[in-house]
Amino acid sequence: MSTPAPRTSRRVRSTSESTVELELNLDGTGVSHIDTSVPFFDHMLTAFAKHSLTDLTVRASGDTDIDAHHTVEDISIVLGQAIREALGDKSGISRYGDALVPLDEALAQAVVDISGRPYLVHEGEPAGFEYHLIGGHFTGALVRHSFEAITFNAGLTVHVRVLGGRDPHHIAEAEYKAFARAFRQAKALDPLVDGIPSTKGAL
Repeated sequence: MSTPAPRTSRRVRSTSESTVELELNLDGTGVSHIDTSVPFFDHMLTAFAKHSLTDLTVRASGDTDIDAHHTVEDISIVLGQAIREALGDKSGISRYGDALVPLDEALAQAVVDISGRPYLVHEGEPAGFEYHLIGGHFTGALVRHSFEAITFNAGLTVHVRVLGGRDPHHIAEAEYKAFARAFRQAKALDPLVDGIPSTKGAL
C-alpha cells in the first residue's frame, strides 16, 4: 500500500494592512505556535489546532493600532487557502463532520461539508454579541467574519449555531471548538472511502 501524500501547506500573504506567514499539517496532532498580535485570536486558533488535530504555525502582524479587523480577516483568508491546498483532490476523506461542544453555560454546534462550494450559515449568537469586546479589542463580530473568510477560501460548507450562552468568551470559544471538531471528522481519511466521496467525482 502506498503512503498517502502529506497534506501540508505553507502560505505567505503581505498587504499594506498585514503580513501573515502560515504553515499547517492536516495530519498532525494539534501542535500549534501562534502569534497573531491579537491575543484572543491566538487563543481561538490554538483551540482550533488542538481540537482539529491540525498542526498549525501562524506568525502575523498588522495595523492592530487601528483595529483587529484587518489582521483577523487576512489570517482567516490564508488559513482557508492553506486548508484548501492541503486537502488536495480530497480523495479518501470522510467529507462530513458534525460536533456539539459545550463550554460551561455556552453550547455550539458546527456541521462541516468539504464540498468545494463555499457556504456559511451562522446563527444564534445573542443580541449585542457582535459589539462586545473580548480580550481587549477583538469584537464579537469578528467571529462570524473569521468563519466567512475561512469558509470561502477553503471551499467548505459550514453551519454554525449557538444554542445557548451568556459569556461572550465562552460563546466564541465554543463556536471555534465545535468547528474544529467537525472539521476534524470531515478531513479524516476513511479507509472505506475509495477515491473522491462524491457522485460527481470531484469536490
